[in-house]
Amino acid sequence: MKFISWNIDSLNAALTSDSARAQLSQAVLDKLAVLDADVIALQETKLSAKGPTKKHIDILTERFPRYTIVWNSSVEPARKGYAGTMFLYKKDLNVTATMPEIDAPSTMDNEGRIITLEFDNFFLTQVYTPNAGDGLRRLSDRQLWDTKYQAYLLSLDAQKPVIATGDYNVAHHEIDLAHPNNNRNSAGFTDEERQGFTNLLSAGFIDTFRYVHGQVPHVYSWWAQRSKTSKLNNSGWRIDYFITSQRIADAIQKSEMIDSGSRQDHTPILLEIDL
Repeated sequence: MKFISWNIDSLNAALTSDSARAQLSQAVLDKLAVLDADVIALQETKLSAKGPTKKHIDILTERFPRYTIVWNSSVEPARKGYAGTMFLYKKDLNVTATMPEIDAPSTMDNEGRIITLEFDNFFLTQVYTPNAGDGLRRLSDRQLWDTKYQAYLLSLDAQKPVIATGDYNVAHHEIDLAHPNNNRNSAGFTDEERQGFTNLLSAGFIDTFRYVHGQVPHVYSWWAQRSKTSKLNNSGWRIDYFITSQRIADAIQKSEMIDSGSRQDHTPILLEIDL
């Protein structure tokens, strides 16, 4: 099976705007359509509490005509048009979709951050992990999120193997970002966030990219938009992951980034696995 995950950073902008950035996003969507994945996971959709509009659905259906669409959007008391996730999965797949709550702190359970698809013999779940925020103001909440999320994945893993994907908002090791020494206290590379991801893997999961590629350097999934040359200089971070239960590691065939051209921000990631 083939799975793709992408932090799209506003589905509405990608689908309906004619800005230069939107055109780059639309080119990525065209590439994803050609790749013909079984499931596409999207994070940071930024849709309203009601989810995609008819216009959004029509555009997605035109681009991805063989897919069912499910979503989880931010609802009150969380911020409007914030976070959010979406799955597109092929209509012939026999799956059940759930939007779990994990007893997360603050309004995080209301921010549409997780969707899980249950297949006959495994779970596929996606996440948009909360950022620790400017000045690390949300770091303590983020640490509690990491604990609750790990418990959730373990509850799934106790039933059947798990494939988990999304924007985890952490570069795990120094090799996972271009300038580790300059980012020791930056959101996404604090000791606390890195330890949270270490704890998750130690609980029985693997980082599929490292499993396949080993310690290959200079491979990233995100480049800051605020720096016009971040992608040109490959000054990036690897913060988007496919992780799996350790017991299905031998089924992994491919785990890699999908080239998004000159578009900065996140690039899509791909997993192929024989299940």
